[in-house]
Amino acid sequence: MTSPLSSIALFHLGPVPITAGVVTTWMIMLVLVLGGFLVTRRLSLIPSATQATFELVVDTVDSQIRDTMRVEPTHYRAFIGTLFVFIFVANWSSLVPGVEPPTAHLETDAALALLVFMAVIWFGIHAGGARGFLATFASPNPIMIPLNFVESLTRTFSLLVRLFGNVMSGVFVIGIVLSLAGLLVPIPLMALGLLTGAVQAYIFAVLAMVFIAGAVNEGKPDTEISNRRTPP
Repeated sequence: MTSPLSSIALFHLGPVPITAGVVTTWMIMLVLVLGGFLVTRRLSLIPSATQATFELVVDTVDSQIRDTMRVEPTHYRAFIGTLFVFIFVANWSSLVPGVEPPTAHLETDAALALLVFMAVIWFGIHAGGARGFLATFASPNPIMIPLNFVESLTRTFSLLVRLFGNVMSGVFVIGIVLSLAGLLVPIPLMALGLLTGAVQAYIFAVLAMVFIAGAVNEGKPDTEISNRRTPP
């Protein structure tokens, strides 16, 4: 059995190796884009079962953003929703015979964690400007600048380790049990793995919201925050 930290290249695009995890990621993105296009091109006031399902997902994401970030979800829905749906589908892609979840590969999880890191910077600057965002690293006093910067890196790394560790370990354990016990015995473990995949998608999205909310709220002027918290 190969190391879970290694990835075998299927082919190369110039000097860039393309692994099975990358190909699966592309396929998932293609399916999500085509599915989103097909669902949204014929929206109706009386929704079909498919449209109602997608609306439920959107409403759930909006509700979670309001509860976690204490903001209106308009500016954050696309990123958070896409992040959750992609990780959820990626974790459950193991249902397809012969497909290993791309989130069981280190490079995919590193890319997702990097997206969250960049989103924190983007939304933080959008909310309070570049000066306001950079000022958050000096809170509560300038001597904390190095520690706050290291914290932003370590929490991004924690996202990577958490997602990779949980998904990879599930795939690894199921593979071992399957090789030792046959086809039917690992089914309960597979069901547990699917549940873990759904939970990990939720946790990853919620942590992304928490990190973004911290940058957004800390970067805003104090008067704006106090006005938002003061009831009319």
